[in-house]
Amino acid sequence: MGMKNHLKMSFPSLGENVGIARITAASFAAQLDLTLNEIEDIKVAISEAVSNAVIHGYAQTSGQVEVTMNLYEDKLEFIIVDHGHGIADIDQARQPAYSSDPERMGLGFVFMESFMDQLEIESAVGQGTKVRLVKNFVANSSH
Repeated sequence: MGMKNHLKMSFPSLGENVGIARITAASFAAQLDLTLNEIEDIKVAISEAVSNAVIHGYAQTSGQVEVTMNLYEDKLEFIIVDHGHGIADIDQARQPAYSSDPERMGLGFVFMESFMDQLEIESAVGQGTKVRLVKNFVANSSH
């Protein structure tokens, strides 16, 4: 399936930039004939993924977060990369109640999984984390 559009953004790991990534993802998704609910799902998933990078990936340090958005004929793909601390145990991190930060609910990955059609996590301690989110849709031939 050919790529129809793509966008790549890179920004410092500041909390303020989570909202910018979220709005950009919503605008990118709005190229499609999606429902408001579907766009809301994407916004929540992107917020969670970018927040994770900012809060957990870089914790007390700071660095760049990269968000790549790809539009294919049948799916939207979002890739969120940080070069921060990494996740020691991805299976554990995917559990609903788990959080490395007791102040947070730890539902990030569970939310991402429920709002998107596909969630892939690659991580190496000390090297960072890559989260890939995919939203499938039925290509509408009338466009």
